[in-house]
Amino acid sequence: MTVTARLREKLIVDLRPTRLDVINESELHAGHRNSPGTGNSHFRILIISDAFTGKSRLERHRLVNETLKDELKGGIHALALTTLAPGEPVPKGAGS
Repeated sequence: MTVTARLREKLIVDLRPTRLDVINESELHAGHRNSPGTGNSHFRILIISDAFTGKSRLERHRLVNETLKDELKGGIHALALTTLAPGEPVPKGAGS
């Protein structure tokens, strides 16, 4: 299973999103200092879930980070998150 697929699976199971975009941006960071060069180090995630309703941005990010804690301990170097509750507007450039 690819890293992208593993991230998607865990987020779907734990947070039951109505929308989930997981974008591997590792190629944009190839050769950057501290980038592990694995091709699976930098991800952008847009997730819309009822689990975020009434929660602050920090609480939402903590939910995602807890779900992906094993992956974050491994080779993921950077994770850009857009976490929204249903009905909140999606910022330009946030998804795929």
